[in-house]
Amino acid sequence: MSQLGLGRIRHTVVFTLTHPEGSPEEGNFLTTAATLAAIPGVEAFEILRETSPKNDYRFGISMEFAGPEEYTAYNEHPEHVRFVQERWLPEVAAFLEIDYEA
Repeated sequence: MSQLGLGRIRHTVVFTLTHPEGSPEEGNFLTTAATLAAIPGVEAFEILRETSPKNDYRFGISMEFAGPEEYTAYNEHPEHVRFVQERWLPEVAAFLEIDYEA
């Protein structure tokens, strides 16, 4: 991953789903989450699988934004809001969100 440029924001979240590992429901959630990459302003989108035994989270999502305006627009975008309401809240058991600036 490249160095985060000045003024840019890296939005990250680690999470564990309510679904069993390897289940079709887990796969469906991750496939749907990947559609967030198409929201205007989203750059460097990745869905990652946690490999460390140091925590109980199973997945991570990372993306970047050119600046605070793009990040705010993403958070308020109807597709993101719908995903959070219809998928994230009912299907995520635990999460930690961290947003970074250089």
